[in-house]
Amino acid sequence: MVVLATKLYVEGDARERALDSLRSLVGNEIGDLEVEFELGVRHDDFPSVTIEGDDATVARNVLREEFGEIVPDLEAGETYVGTLESWDEDGLVLDAGQPVRIPAAELGLGPGSPTQIRDRYGLVQHMPMRFVYGGSGGDGEPEAGAETPSRLADEERDRLYEWSRGDGRLNVNSATRAEVRATLNRAGHAHDYVTIERLGLLEQSVICTENTDPPGLLASIGEYLPAELRCVVP
Repeated sequence: MVVLATKLYVEGDARERALDSLRSLVGNEIGDLEVEFELGVRHDDFPSVTIEGDDATVARNVLREEFGEIVPDLEAGETYVGTLESWDEDGLVLDAGQPVRIPAAELGLGPGSPTQIRDRYGLVQHMPMRFVYGGSGGDGEPEAGAETPSRLADEERDRLYEWSRGDGRLNVNSATRAEVRATLNRAGHAHDYVTIERLGLLEQSVICTENTDPPGLLASIGEYLPAELRCVVP
């Protein structure tokens, strides 16, 4: 079984649509392998994939690479994926099956408070982020003997810096990629974005065209999406 590092936190019909979307995503990744799989959702909203068949080991590795994996125990110095749970003036808290605090000094994303950094880079709640575990316990306090706190992974910092150099983005949570695309097209913005990058199952990043104003796009479609929307303005 693989527990994927992306959350399924919506309810009702939206939950069924999200499960269908996840089933398709998993199928696209491992459908050519000799396996059968079954989806489940844990009590903490992380989906699990039970895999059986001749290629089960390969399939599990493919899903770990694509989504990241929630594991029972974190090892100091190793890179993992957690979802953005909360933030305050002292840092960010990621959910990696247990709370992992990234102190403000370990974000590595330039000046400003964690809240200001979140606004600058358009970080929406629940989006998956890579981090290097530093030995922090579940309450965010360092364990005895821990030499360094947890920090954002270099590849995560590079990704977010790249966002700030592009043509602008609108990040969304609580919606599948298909739902975001349908909303944009229905609102008359089919020509205002290049593509929609999937950040997680329910977290998407709309990459705007050169002449599209991300705040204007947010204002136009915000009423149609019961979601958190954040802009990245270069």
